[in-house]
Amino acid sequence: MTNEYDETLPDLDPDLGARLDDLDDDLATQRAAALRTGLNDYDLDDEDFDVLDSVTEDPDAITYLPALPVIAIVGRPNVGKSALVNRILGRREAVVENTPGVTRDRVTYKGEWHERKFSIVDTGGWEPDAKGIDASVAMQAELAIELCDVVMFVVDSNVGPTSTDEAVVRLLRKAGKPVFLVANKVDDVRQEPESANLWSLGLGQPWPVSALHGRGVADLLDAILEKLPEISAVAKQEVGGPRRVAILGRPNVGKSSLLNKVVGEERVVVNELAGTTRDPVDEQVELGGKVWRFVDTAGIRRRVHLSQGADFYASLRTSAALEKAEVAVVLIDVTEVISEQDVRVIDLVLESGRALVLAFNKWDQIDDDRRRYLEREIELDLAHVAWAPRVNISAKTGRHMEKLVPALEVALESWDTRVATGKFNAFLAELAAEHPHPVRSGKQPRILFGTQASSRPPTFVIFTTGFLDPGYRRFIQRRLREVYGFEGSPINISMRVREKRKR
Repeated sequence: MTNEYDETLPDLDPDLGARLDDLDDDLATQRAAALRTGLNDYDLDDEDFDVLDSVTEDPDAITYLPALPVIAIVGRPNVGKSALVNRILGRREAVVENTPGVTRDRVTYKGEWHERKFSIVDTGGWEPDAKGIDASVAMQAELAIELCDVVMFVVDSNVGPTSTDEAVVRLLRKAGKPVFLVANKVDDVRQEPESANLWSLGLGQPWPVSALHGRGVADLLDAILEKLPEISAVAKQEVGGPRRVAILGRPNVGKSSLLNKVVGEERVVVNELAGTTRDPVDEQVELGGKVWRFVDTAGIRRRVHLSQGADFYASLRTSAALEKAEVAVVLIDVTEVISEQDVRVIDLVLESGRALVLAFNKWDQIDDDRRRYLEREIELDLAHVAWAPRVNISAKTGRHMEKLVPALEVALESWDTRVATGKFNAFLAELAAEHPHPVRSGKQPRILFGTQASSRPPTFVIFTTGFLDPGYRRFIQRRLREVYGFEGSPINISMRVREKRKR
């Protein structure tokens, strides 16, 4: 079967967009209503009626909520901090593995206990005199202590107090925050006396718990709630409806550097070591006069099922972060050839239905020759997302960062776009009149009615008398982009083939 609409796209009538703009809304609505009435002659099921009656709500307005109180969990490496976070949350959110140093950034989660909501910050293991990436991890833990209302200091009860624990105590005393000393890994009553050794740290009563089994955690949370303020003294005001941006890319393309530059502080550990980020790290930022919530995610490697341990769970959490986002910024390292991994990350965004912005990072490091080769690679490998806005930036130096916000706004506006049913049916009528569907097996499918079932992403449903060729569906999609834009947003078109009701 030949798909002539894929190979040679018919010339667009330049006046089509203008005619649709000039079309009287009331007249378009009346025509669409007549087409909708005509569907009553066809066999429709309950799902068809749901589509026809569906209403899409407008985008959420930004609402300000009180700042949730913040609990920071700190301690040396591998004492069970992330396991305790998961126990408090009641779900496996933080990446946990039986090796020290899995958590690297300070990662914030939303928790609730006895109808009290709070933020809980998981941190990497703190060590004195740390070098390299460990020093960055320790700095993030120290920042978490500064930016919290209550500290949970986790110690391994089986090991007892160590010199590193004593160094953490000195740090906590300087901060002057309320501290709860948590003796973790007390799995049964027989081990409770061992936690008494922790009185020597001078932080008062140790709270014996088992993050693994949940033992003692409820009593600990009850005590913390008594000290926790209703509204945080240090956290930013919560914003109910900021646009959510996921920063995606393969490992080591500069995602964390981009988040740090946007936030204006060292929010995330950045290191030349690929795969530094394990948990999605989110931050509320004011940029271009608007509030955004940026999420830095773990790099997506070649195949999730080939990843091991922490990297495997990090990939799963990256997918979950993308599901919560509205627009994805996919970072591509221009100093390297566009790879299968880059394309795979983009395809992941398309599958999720999120708006898309392509950010070509490290632009300040390439010469004219590399630019020519890059343009050729984009034509070959990224032709299927030619509609996505492109920005050329340097996350490290901040070059051209001002172009990011307009690209995000364009993509989100397209993602939110809703085409009136009357105008959409007028568009389909013009299209079918100028370029009717080819005859297949002696029959020519006819478009009966069309509607935009939803936005975010724009999803169109077309009722027809026969199957539309994939090439013709792509033709409709491309025409929609030419008339209505949809820059930065995927478009979904689905068909519902219906036969005339027998009399």
